[in-house]
Amino acid sequence: MKIAIVPINVGVSSIDHMLRLATTAESLGFESVWTFEHVIVPVDYQSKYPYSFDGKMGATPETNFVDPLIALAAVAAVTKTLRLGTGVNILPQANPLYLAKQAASLDFVSGGRFMLGLGIGWLAEEFAALGKPFEKRGPRFNDYVEAMRKVWSGDVVEHQSEHLSWSGFKSHPTPIQNPLPLVIGGHKGRAYQRVARYGQGWFAPSATFDQLSGMIGDLDAACAAEGRDRSSIEISTMWVPALEKADVIPRYEELGVSRLIVPLQFLGGGNPLDHLKTLADEVLG
Repeated sequence: MKIAIVPINVGVSSIDHMLRLATTAESLGFESVWTFEHVIVPVDYQSKYPYSFDGKMGATPETNFVDPLIALAAVAAVTKTLRLGTGVNILPQANPLYLAKQAASLDFVSGGRFMLGLGIGWLAEEFAALGKPFEKRGPRFNDYVEAMRKVWSGDVVEHQSEHLSWSGFKSHPTPIQNPLPLVIGGHKGRAYQRVARYGQGWFAPSATFDQLSGMIGDLDAACAAEGRDRSSIEISTMWVPALEKADVIPRYEELGVSRLIVPLQFLGGGNPLDHLKTLADEVLG
């Protein structure tokens, strides 16, 4: 089982703090570090965060949200084996050509260690601030993924759609990994269909084994509809050691999970650096 931590880029007090988290994680044997993305945190918002009881995300407007790709580029420069993931970047509010360029560049400078996690987003106020429509973000997500893959091919790009008009150009460097791993997040709406159609991985928004096991049937159905074997999809899920002890890990493995991602905020109070070694001793041996 691969064990990872998240978020490497949120609530950090300094660049030294962020890089020490990453280098410590690598030295202790953690497989990867992941980021969260929000460009802004509104002072007030009506949108409902889908993964909390009160509909609010666990961050204040003053929380440091270092841009995920910039954070991971900095981490790439001080690590050698640690894999780097976005969990997840909000594709429909981004410029897909810039994101394709940045993702390919990050995979290039990291020596092929990047995993691009993507979701459709939930915070309408953030879309508005970025001048992007919140409506039809699902179809835009699908279109953007198909277009970005053409950019990563290294061939001449031709992509005409309702949302994009790209023609007659190339973009290099291409990603070192072929294909660049796309990790699709979510479990609402057509998320499972997107995982089955586009994903090398699924970032499952669950906190316990029972929550995840209840979702697997939906993923199986989506894979069957796309003619895809679910075993070809690397499943990553949140794991909170305070809720489930390490003896649950074999059950996750039997379910087909490849990676458990531990939220740093649930390791205990104070500096998460103080808790990483304890976690490594308990889980990584």
